[in-house]
Amino acid sequence: MESEFVVNLRNLRLDDYKDVVEAYNYAYNSIDDPPWEYSHIKKLLDIFPEGQVCVEVNDKVVACALSIIVNYKKFGDSHTYNRIIGNYTFSTHDPQGDVLYGIDIFVHPDYRDLRLGRRLYDARKELCENLNLRAVMAGGRIPGYDSYASDMSPKEYIEKVKMKEIYDPILTFQISNDFHVKKILRNYLPVDNESKTYATLLEWNNIYYEEKELLIGSRKSVARVGLVQWQMRSSPSFDSLVEQIEFFVDAVSGYQSDFILFPEFFSGPLMASYNHLSAPDAIRELAAYTVPIRDKFLELAISYNVNIISGALPLYEDEKLYNVSYFCRRDGTWEVQYKIHITYNEVITWGLTGGDKIAVFDSDSGRVGILICYDVEFPELSRLMAEEEVEILFVPFLTDTQNGYNRVRYCAQARAVENECYVAIAGCVGNLPKVSNMDIQYAQSAVFSPSDFSFSTNAVVSEATPNTEMMLVVDVNLDLLKELRQKGTVRNMKDRRRDLYSLKWKHK
Repeated sequence: MESEFVVNLRNLRLDDYKDVVEAYNYAYNSIDDPPWEYSHIKKLLDIFPEGQVCVEVNDKVVACALSIIVNYKKFGDSHTYNRIIGNYTFSTHDPQGDVLYGIDIFVHPDYRDLRLGRRLYDARKELCENLNLRAVMAGGRIPGYDSYASDMSPKEYIEKVKMKEIYDPILTFQISNDFHVKKILRNYLPVDNESKTYATLLEWNNIYYEEKELLIGSRKSVARVGLVQWQMRSSPSFDSLVEQIEFFVDAVSGYQSDFILFPEFFSGPLMASYNHLSAPDAIRELAAYTVPIRDKFLELAISYNVNIISGALPLYEDEKLYNVSYFCRRDGTWEVQYKIHITYNEVITWGLTGGDKIAVFDSDSGRVGILICYDVEFPELSRLMAEEEVEILFVPFLTDTQNGYNRVRYCAQARAVENECYVAIAGCVGNLPKVSNMDIQYAQSAVFSPSDFSFSTNAVVSEATPNTEMMLVVDVNLDLLKELRQKGTVRNMKDRRRDLYSLKWKHK
């Protein structure tokens, strides 16, 4: 059975002018403003045909959206309608501009039940993305304000519309289409008495916008992550440990990976030579290898063209023992992240001290953060990183029992969901019978994602075989994170009640 309506979204043509005028007059019958002139439509179609979109129903145009591209810096946030359109000359249209500016949108009232306005807004967003423009912007009428002007200011009215306490036929619709009100404009459209000549400056940001396309070295939309599930084995020397490190770097980089993550304390086998010492003295001897290991990682990062997360290693400095992870970029630069939270056993056995700083690091394949093992069990740290737009959170860990592992795993999965990022965890397996306090390890390395339609149903991108030495190579789509943060079924970061609570780092 066929519908009584046949709907078609397409670009406007000049021979649609009669239908455009009819739809405009019905849509704006409360505004004392003449319809678009034939010369105006012709000019818009001449300079920017892609930006003029219409919807026809049963071969009749009943809805229309008109747009131009502007260099927004020339106008700023306090412009008027006449200024932005060059007083109907459209001389303000700039193909090299950065903003798609909506200069009109209207739907014949007899067809509003078909939600044609949403199609037009979606078409504008699609055009904005395809043209790599920064945003869609427009001045929006608030016709419902006429009934409330004596009781509240435009700001109060807009806030009540946002909170759905008041329905505005235009603003309510625009907010539901992901536009946000950037500012209130005065005298934007002098003929709009219903809005008391006020307007909302509306903005929709293009999450895919790239300021300048680079032919080489541009940001990747998909990052490839390699995880090392390291088998603890006797290492008679530093050179033998380095040989095993290079084996995995070589193998993972052979798959053109962007990152490789090593586990926490994978250098533990080197403590076998110090097993006659007390545990605090033995781990401090192990710490002497940390800087040489870091330097080796830097060398390998460059020669194998892969960013390396060094796992977690003991570092003795300023007469204190820390647990640190190095981010070694393939361009030869490096960063360090200290473990913040120290477990009770780490304190009484080794005398570890917690660090006092966290950071998110830029890379050529996304923004990354590192939380060492126990730190991932504290949601505040990853939330602070999420505020800095972390995309991939790396968690090197070392756990001896399955319940210890599950604490790391389940908390890592929670961090991925609540912070809308990927979380990669890598641990050691096997045993070291000749090293005190590092007898046995349990691990199942994995990469976790947020939980929504664009990701796997169980929010696990991939996972290793438990307690088996292996490497895991996984692709993560960073663009999906952008979509999730703007269009997800739920938006954990966006929907926080900042009016009720806040989180901040206390600097010393």
